[in-house]
Amino acid sequence: MAQKFQYDESGSTFYYFLLSFLALVLIPLTYFFWPRKKQEDPEKKIKECSCDRCRIKDGLLEKQKPLKNFRQYVIQSILICGWLLLVFVAYKAQQFDYEYANFDPYDILGIDIGASNAEIKKAYKKKALVYHPDKETGDEMLFMKLTKAYDALTDETAKRNWEQYGNPDGPSAISFGIALPSWIVEKENSMLVLLVYVLIFMIVLPVTVGIWWSRSIKYSGEKVLLDTSQMYYYFFHKTPNMILKRVIMVLGASAEFHVKHNSEIQERPSDNQEIPMLFKVLPQLNEKNKERPLCFSYSVKARALIHAHLSRLPLNPHTLEKDRIAVVRKCPTLIQEMGVCISQLMMLAHAGRISKMPNLCSLENAMKLCPMIVQALWDYKSPLLQLPHVEEDMLKHFNSKKYHVKTLEQLARLGEDDRRMCFRSLTEDQYRNVCKVLANMPLLDVQTKVEVVDDEETNVITAGAIVTVTVSLSRKSFSSLLNVGGESTITSVLLNEPKIKEEEVKEEKEEEEKKKTPVWKPKNKSKKGGAGKKASKKPSQHNNIVKAPVEQAPEEKKEDKKENTTPKKRAQAKKQTKKNESDSEDSEIEDDERDSDSEDSISQDEKSENKRGDEDDEDWDRFQNPLNKRQKALEGKSRISHSVHCPYFPEDKQEYWWVYLTDRKTQTMLTAPFYVTNLVDKEEIPMRFTAPLAPGIYTFTLCVRSDSYLGFDQFKDIKMDVKRAPELPKDHPQWDISSDEDEKKEASAVESEYATDEDDDAVIEDEEED
Repeated sequence: MAQKFQYDESGSTFYYFLLSFLALVLIPLTYFFWPRKKQEDPEKKIKECSCDRCRIKDGLLEKQKPLKNFRQYVIQSILICGWLLLVFVAYKAQQFDYEYANFDPYDILGIDIGASNAEIKKAYKKKALVYHPDKETGDEMLFMKLTKAYDALTDETAKRNWEQYGNPDGPSAISFGIALPSWIVEKENSMLVLLVYVLIFMIVLPVTVGIWWSRSIKYSGEKVLLDTSQMYYYFFHKTPNMILKRVIMVLGASAEFHVKHNSEIQERPSDNQEIPMLFKVLPQLNEKNKERPLCFSYSVKARALIHAHLSRLPLNPHTLEKDRIAVVRKCPTLIQEMGVCISQLMMLAHAGRISKMPNLCSLENAMKLCPMIVQALWDYKSPLLQLPHVEEDMLKHFNSKKYHVKTLEQLARLGEDDRRMCFRSLTEDQYRNVCKVLANMPLLDVQTKVEVVDDEETNVITAGAIVTVTVSLSRKSFSSLLNVGGESTITSVLLNEPKIKEEEVKEEKEEEEKKKTPVWKPKNKSKKGGAGKKASKKPSQHNNIVKAPVEQAPEEKKEDKKENTTPKKRAQAKKQTKKNESDSEDSEIEDDERDSDSEDSISQDEKSENKRGDEDDEDWDRFQNPLNKRQKALEGKSRISHSVHCPYFPEDKQEYWWVYLTDRKTQTMLTAPFYVTNLVDKEEIPMRFTAPLAPGIYTFTLCVRSDSYLGFDQFKDIKMDVKRAPELPKDHPQWDISSDEDEKKEASAVESEYATDEDDDAVIEDEEED
């Protein structure tokens, strides 16, 4: 049969193609981009603060919701239109024209099967008068079907073809349809199709890819401009010991604060009047600095807004306040990039690739700046000002001789009556807001474990070894320190601590018992001992069985001697009998030793099994920990922990932490700062570094810094006794492999040199006889 390619005239094949394409595109897009409503905690409003600044912040966030809602509405409308189009295409595909595939002339003419010729002609004429192309109600396609059906019932050849092949025209050629409608290739529509092709594939697609590429190459992985990162590298390398005020200057010079890169910031004519007014109010702004880009107008403006934010100065809500919100929103991400740049410079300087190494103070000043901006406080201010309704005039009540409260933890540990006396100038609602905020602040417990993972003795640290410091962070809140049921904080803590400790001890014992019984180890140890005894007897029986052929060997050799007539063969036989006798004596001695040691081995089996069980537990733990860490790495790093009370920060801020190891004596950093973004309850951070090359006792400092609160940083000293690394033995088997092989080769060469022709002939004769 002939094969024929043709375009889809009816459009049904194109509908199937379009249906499959829309389904493949819409299903994943709907899954990933359909807006989902977050389940809000019903008690969230009760726990949240309701101070004036928090209400203003909630109002700003509510204003941003219409934009987010509009984006969600646009996404929803696009997805709904796509699904409606999919349903329409599916409906059109169901309207496939089956009249040629299932051709039935009786059904087309509307007559019964077996009708006479007169009835066929009557029905044909009746419908032909209605559907003739010359009539107003005419239909050319339907008229052709009627004619074809009439011929199939009246013409003999057509009727025979219909009965045999199901088609009055006879067997048709196999046709392969192209899933495109025929109007695409018509001459009338050729220019339109060409314009659409050029518009999509030669204009729209290259432009979108070019825009995406030009934007992507400007940003780093943390969505920070590469120009900003290069500026950080330059200034921190130029000034290794950078003070806090200069860090603010460098932060203000970030390219993100330029109008070109940030549409939220605007340059207004009113800036020429309002910004000089800030210069007079804000001291130490250093607006006359001539360094580029620190002297640029956008940089000076951003610096002034940061200083005004830290001083909590009120700004014009229609002009500078909008710019302050845009600047402050970007600061945490930029400060994190600063920390990355400084740590990389310190590592490069430690490796000897650059001459100047940034000081540790520069890194810590950059980290200190982040909670300052989040809480809108200078570092020399009291951390108690992070609480709502607390002003500087009230600090005299906390610093009195009776209370002497300087930190938030000391305030949480006060009794209820004493705490209320400190806030005696506040109303009940205001005091309730203070307690809500104080109860949600973090109470962090830091534990460390120092070990050498890849060594047999994990607790022994040798010079040059890779040390792993596992930092365990457990986060609670100050609510555990506040009063419970009207009792004072001290009594409640004292009453609750013994119970908590007993429960923790019980849980630790249960976990240790579970760890001691691995999955592959049977529970009944008594059966193991019995099996060990039986197994110890079996080798002795096996040794007795082996003795028999050894004792009978000399008798067999005597019979062989009679057959050996030549003197050479007799000499060889004597040598073999002597060797067999010596081997039999050695085997008897070994059997006696095994029998004597069997009883001792039975008693030592149980001890060895217990040791093996403990070793298996340790191996299982070592094997399981990397698997859990790999699973966490594959799952991705979460950025949701706890919401921070920060009424002056324009967005919802999550609570993050920096963790790193330092050497305070040399002012160097041992490990790069690890940014913990998922500390909800507990988290473990492994930190690895190389131990000092010289043996001795060293004291390193573990630093845990908050990027959200002031006064919550923790510093913990870690003492390490670094011992001298053991020297490798000179006669180590690892280094004698080549020498052993050489000796074997020399011995074989010597034997081959001193072997005579007679010996070779004797060996050949023995092999032939065998």
